[in-house]
Amino acid sequence: MVRLLHYSDIENLFDDAERAGRFAGRIRELDGEDALVVGTGDNSAPGVVSLAASGRQIIDFADAVDTVADTFGNHDFDYGPDATRELVADSPFTWVSANARDEDGERFGAEAGVVPWTIAEADGERVGFFGLTDPATDSINPQAAPLSFTDPYEAAEDAVAELRDEGVDYVVALSHLGGGDDELARRVDVDAILGGHVHSVRTEHVDGTLCTRPGVNGHELVEVQLGADGAEAARGDGGVAASARVIDPSEGPVHENLTDALERRREAAGLTETVATVAEPLERTDETTFGGESRIGNFVADAYRAAADADVGLQNGGGIREGPPLQGEVTIADLVSVLPFEEPVVVVELTGRELLETFSEADGAELDFGEPHWWHAHLSGASLRWDDEAGELLDARVDGEPIDPDRRYTVATAEYLLHSDHEFPTIEQRHRAGEVGIQHEVLADHARDGGFDVAVEGRVTFEP
Repeated sequence: MVRLLHYSDIENLFDDAERAGRFAGRIRELDGEDALVVGTGDNSAPGVVSLAASGRQIIDFADAVDTVADTFGNHDFDYGPDATRELVADSPFTWVSANARDEDGERFGAEAGVVPWTIAEADGERVGFFGLTDPATDSINPQAAPLSFTDPYEAAEDAVAELRDEGVDYVVALSHLGGGDDELARRVDVDAILGGHVHSVRTEHVDGTLCTRPGVNGHELVEVQLGADGAEAARGDGGVAASARVIDPSEGPVHENLTDALERRREAAGLTETVATVAEPLERTDETTFGGESRIGNFVADAYRAAADADVGLQNGGGIREGPPLQGEVTIADLVSVLPFEEPVVVVELTGRELLETFSEADGAELDFGEPHWWHAHLSGASLRWDDEAGELLDARVDGEPIDPDRRYTVATAEYLLHSDHEFPTIEQRHRAGEVGIQHEVLADHARDGGFDVAVEGRVTFEP
């Protein structure tokens, strides 16, 4: 039997040095001769420490936990392809990607050490790992735009065939496909699919193949057993029984070396200025980010609209990162942790018809990197009524007035939405009319102007 210790999407875990140290300490505690530590993308970015270190804090982490292999998530390209290549070259583990291609259509990062698959040994058995990245990454992340990502299922079939020819005991996919993992399970002969991208925990079997996800920001990790027996195990296409359990790492012993390294990196960021004091904490959990209107969402959208003097402020839910509440003395670093991207707030001009279409795209039913029930629009200057059962927009207003289909409206939003074909696809580059500053700087200015005095006030209402 082989155990796999699976982490993914740990993102801004590194901004809390002690919690990251406990996460690493728990992995070390679970490690052994029969275990291999692997990741499945979005482990180098985003975050405050990540922004200061250009993602290189993942090297500190991998040294601490003895990572064997990882694959690319969309955020692993946040600082551009060249920075990712440098990260790969300096990493103490193997980066696997069967479907990432560089600017010339060749395998991405080959010269730096990226391979389609690798083989690792534990307890005398050989495990073959291959990596897959969401083929929409070049549209999800503007920094990845020069790259391309081939059909992941065809790439997986080739990798699996080669690994089976190598005579490995187990074949495991390291996947950052999100919702695409189910299709992968149906199409390829693997013993387990270790996934990421979607920020919710998963341990279930699809067509007999174990599929796992550890969630986001290191709140959980997953231990997978290959060759396991028992009621919780099911046989995958490879004929191997596999099972999984979710582990809470919060009680782990602190890995002091990692904690010290992360604290040094955070200090180097130099973002310690206090911008305002918050009396009533602003929560930023999955529930506040994706559950509808929230104080943190209203604060961000208000900041955008005020900076641009726009009709509407719009923030996509996925851009607000989960973390500790904003409370007490709030620093620049705290605001960077809310929106940890060096990305400008832009102004777009939309007709009323386009604005209505944009608002109709606010739920998560069509996205493959979130949950169908998630809500994705945080608003300022506008209000929506939504039919939750039908998934339809019932009414939308700007400044309390019905939207005029023929009028032009200005909307302040994250530049990301001009590139993405997934969240609010109506908004395109052709709508761009200007920009007003980097996101966290816009938030800081608004906070200094009293912007934390914000409430939930019925900007978004749901009807059953």
